[in-house]
Amino acid sequence: MEAATAGLRDTASLTRKFEFNPKWGIDNPVLSLAEDFDPSDLQCLQRPRFCLLSKEEGRSFGFHLQELGRAGPVVCRVDPGTSAQYQGVREGDRILGVNDRVVECEDYAVVVRCIQASGPRVLLTVLAQHVHDVARAQQGNSAHLCPPLGPGVRPRLCHVVKDEGGFGFSVSYSHQGPFWLVLSTGGAAERSGVPPGARLLEVNGVSVEKFTYHQLSRKLWQSGDQVTLLVAGPEVEERCRQLGMPLAAPLAEGWALPTRPRRLHLKKGPQGFGFLLREEKGLDGRPGQFLWEVDPGLPAEKAGMQAGDRLVAVAGESVEGLGHEETVARIRSQGSCVSLIVVDPKADRFFSMVRLSPLLFLESTEAPASPQETCLASLVETKDLPVEDTAVPLVPGGSRQCSLYPAPSGGYGFRLSCVASEPRIFISQVTLGGPAAQAGLQMGDVILEVNGYPMGGENDLEKLQQLAVAEPPLHLKLAARSCQGSEACNPPRFGEDRAPVSELL
Repeated sequence: MEAATAGLRDTASLTRKFEFNPKWGIDNPVLSLAEDFDPSDLQCLQRPRFCLLSKEEGRSFGFHLQELGRAGPVVCRVDPGTSAQYQGVREGDRILGVNDRVVECEDYAVVVRCIQASGPRVLLTVLAQHVHDVARAQQGNSAHLCPPLGPGVRPRLCHVVKDEGGFGFSVSYSHQGPFWLVLSTGGAAERSGVPPGARLLEVNGVSVEKFTYHQLSRKLWQSGDQVTLLVAGPEVEERCRQLGMPLAAPLAEGWALPTRPRRLHLKKGPQGFGFLLREEKGLDGRPGQFLWEVDPGLPAEKAGMQAGDRLVAVAGESVEGLGHEETVARIRSQGSCVSLIVVDPKADRFFSMVRLSPLLFLESTEAPASPQETCLASLVETKDLPVEDTAVPLVPGGSRQCSLYPAPSGGYGFRLSCVASEPRIFISQVTLGGPAAQAGLQMGDVILEVNGYPMGGENDLEKLQQLAVAEPPLHLKLAARSCQGSEACNPPRFGEDRAPVSELL
């Protein structure tokens, strides 16, 4: 069990006290109460819960996710003795959030991709499906039940390089963890972004919450001249305590990291892209997709591809675990313009050591290609959407204001789209962990105003191009699109009568 989950309820006792009765089905579960029933345990299941899961190489988190029609993705089975069971995931749970992304109105396939892209660790926000259905009936279909996770709950992943003053911190402790760091003014740790009074959670991807001081000292000594620390400042620690959530590494923001993933934009030339994709074993011994034979002067080299890079994602979607043929098919499906996310061997080793997906640290590496791309808000006139999707009502009285500050790269982390048959401009993509996600923007939100300028007219594209170069922050007025059932939030599905599918995650 992750040491960082201090403060969660005793989920093992909950497993003994409640049994899910499958004969009633997911939509009408029955909880049988043991003699030692405690009403507070039921209250725990009646509100969103945070489950921080981890898995070893070649293993799963230990739960099976199933698409049950309009009920969305629901946990249909939890394997005994796995991280999912220990951290309190239960049969019949509805997935509301993956890390800091709200997914309760997302399509099943999107939820699965978000979990897979999180790598060996993921924070799930879950709620019992029957409780979810009752809340929707009471509050309306447009209600969002997932608590938003802003920047106030994000620990820091800080890479500290030793200087003449050492690492620049001392440790405050009792006999064993938790440990708090006392910083030297102007020292290496302070320059690397470690906040004052930070609680030390991990050293080089290993939890030190239950270490003794001697074990911690040895771990730091073994690190040599540089060490990567996962820390949480007092404000983050207090906010997580208030929410009843663990200090979660998958939410971490990177500070002074030695390496990062790279996004490559390739446009096919007369001689192709100019690289070879080959499947071979990676650092962890598992098959991966690697890029070789990068031809000089062709698009791949011009985009920054290096021989030996490992392919992490295509068009922003993780390819971890995919076979060679499926990965090639995804690249070809992009046509003549392809966006790839790659890591070089150094980055591969680093993210493998800290046990976090490189995709979680992508936002600050994105380089905008044009002023309009600065806010990732290129307007796409979508002419082929079904008629049912072009007349989605707005939630009455549901407008809200938010302000966004750009990431270090200048991007705000969202894209806009419009439908040819109506003037509305809506958010079609939100980058995981980006400023837009942190501010609570969600796919489907309709833009009413940008910096006080009303949207919905003929000159929207011109206004956006001018606002893209305006001084931050970016002030948006939004209205949520109504989630009637799940039709407004989910893309239309074909074959509604097909047999339910499930996936082990």
